[in-house]
Order: sequence, then C-alpha cells, then structure tokens
Amino acid sequence: MSSADLPAPVPPRILDRAVPADRPAAQRHDLGRYLRQMRLPRLGETGQRRLAGARVAVIGAGGLGAPALTYLAAAGVGEITLFDPDTVDATNLHRQVLFTEADLGRSKAIAAAEHLHAQSPQVSVRAVVETLTPANALERLAGHDLVLDGTDNFPTRYLASDACEILDLPLVWGSILAFSGQVSVFWGAGGRGVTYRDVHPVPPRPGEVPSARRPGCSGCSAA
Repeated sequence: MSSADLPAPVPPRILDRAVPADRPAAQRHDLGRYLRQMRLPRLGETGQRRLAGARVAVIGAGGLGAPALTYLAAAGVGEITLFDPDTVDATNLHRQVLFTEADLGRSKAIAAAEHLHAQSPQVSVRAVVETLTPANALERLAGHDLVLDGTDNFPTRYLASDACEILDLPLVWGSILAFSGQVSVFWGAGGRGVTYRDVHPVPPRPGEVPSARRPGCSGCSAA
C-alpha cells in the first residue's frame, strides 16, 4: 500500500487539548459559583478546574470581543489577556456591552479589564493597550491555550492565524456584517488541521469587502 492509499490523518479534537488542572489559578477559584455549569455532562469539577487553569488571549474588545470576554470571565476562565489599542466611543455602546458612558474616551482594554474584575474577581485579566504586529505576535500569544480573534481587519486576522499555526494554538475566529455572522475554529494541529489561510489563501483587495460601518451592525448579531 502506498502513502497515497493511506487515510488522511484526522485532526485531534479541541476537547482533547487538556489544560492542566493544577495551575495556580485553578486552585484559587471558589467553585461554588459554578455549580450550575459543573452539572453539565463531561464538565464537572475537573472540567471547571481546567477552565480555571486556562489561559485565553482575546484580540479586540469590540462587538465580538466584548460579549466573548464577558462570558469567558463569567464561566471561570482563569487568565485572560486582552489586546486592544482603541478607546471607547459613543457609537460602540449599542453592541460592545462591557462599556458604559462613563468609559467614553478610555482605553478599551483597561476599561474592559476593570469591568471583568468587578464581575469575576477570581479571574486575572491582563490589559495590553497595543496592536499585534509581526514583530511581537509570537511573543505575546505564546503560553496561551486558546486565542479568540474578534478583529475587524484582514492583516490582523492573517497575522493571528499564522502566529497560532506556528505556536500550535487553536484559534476561534468570528465576523459579523449587518444581520449575518460567521464563526469557526481553526487549528493547524501540527499540519493535520485547517487554518484561516487555508480557507482564505488570498486576502481581499482594498475595498472589495465592506466594513461593518457601511451596512451597519447589530449587537444581537454579535451575541
């Protein structure tokens, strides 16, 4: 039998990527507040401690990142790193549900970290007020267990995907436009899985894809 006749390798499942349950954050958490979700099949106390020990990087605290950050912290993910160089604008408030009018003009990353800490004091949120670049992406994302990409520009999407492929990290990607949205999990998995660049090998030309500002966007779509 030649190699061409062999079945293609099956990418491992994300659920099989176990997060150490003995990390310090996993032991700090009071599991009482998570009793309802710990009743879920295949979660239990072990799964909850793995969530508490998990390190998740979120790129962007906008319409996608804001609700994702809220639920990550509420679910008990132990360590969150948030990357966002922008400030809160009045036009953000209808969909970026982490922020209030008191946050206008403030750094999104810092304001989000403060709100998440107030909501879930056991969760550690590190605010990074800068953009990921080819020079810093590998260093900034290394050491995380999962990356969420909630950005609104193609250069950062490709950069995040390439960095995650090199670091062998699963990437959760999302996009919304008007009333529709897309979401996917990309994981190169040592060459056995699919990455964002596999699905979209060529970036669109400038102006070929409209931004969310032109047709509008709804907070319900992000949720």
